[in-house]
Order: sequence, then C-alpha cells, then structure tokens
Amino acid sequence: MRNIGEYLVLMIVVGIVAYIRNWVGYDVISVESILGMLILILIVSLGFTLGKFIPLNIPNVVYVIAIGIIASIPETPWGETVVTLTQNIELLAIATPILAYAGIAIGRSWTDFTSMGWRAMIVCLLVLTGTLLGSSIIAEIILRFQGII
Repeated sequence: MRNIGEYLVLMIVVGIVAYIRNWVGYDVISVESILGMLILILIVSLGFTLGKFIPLNIPNVVYVIAIGIIASIPETPWGETVVTLTQNIELLAIATPILAYAGIAIGRSWTDFTSMGWRAMIVCLLVLTGTLLGSSIIAEIILRFQGII
C-alpha cells in the first residue's frame, strides 16, 4: 500500500464484504448495521492516516485501537451512539474479509494473485470451503459429544 487512497479503497471493499457477510451469515440487515460499518471504516481509515503522518515507529493497529477506544467511551457525547450502531456487526463477519486479504497480501500484490488465473481462484474457494465445512463438522461433533448443543 503506497498511499492513503489505497487504504481507503481497501477499507471500503472490506467493509462491503463484511456487511454482506453480516447480512448473509447472521441475517442482520439494517440501517444501524450500515452506519456501524461506516463508523468502523472511518475508525480504521483515521488510524491508518495517523500512522502515515505521525513520525513514530508505531504500528497502525495501535492508532486504530486508540481511536476505537476513544470513539466508544460512554462518557463522550458520541460514545453510546458508536456502541449502539456497531453492536450489530459480528466479529466473524469482519474477520473473514480481513483474513482473506491477509492471505492475498502474503503474495504482496493483487496483480500476482489475479495473474494466477481463474483456476487458482477456484482452488482457493474450494480450499476455503473445505476448511470451513471441516471445521464446522468437527465443532458440531465435539459440541454434541459434550452436550452443549
């Protein structure tokens, strides 16, 4: 990532995918969840922007966490609103596109990923689907064995 514009585009793409995941996976579709996702995108974008402009050797995630904490303090005028709007966003809905991006970033470039061709993308989708189904089956067996479900 070279500039803030690329970060912003990435955050918007991740936000859209996470929102769709939140809608499809958890059946949460509302104006509040859209606004909550926009707030999360804003917090992350501000954190990355601060990381670019503050000349300290601190990871961007520290800035994102600090802004997120400040944004959700109940004593602030906006704190309760931020918490209310973001509480409908499921963590796993956000984690899925972030982990997908992390996997792609290992190759260091979207162009490298796209140059693999459509066959590689099908293989990636099958691997991800198999991993998800395998994990779900194992979890189901263990939880039923323990009597939790």
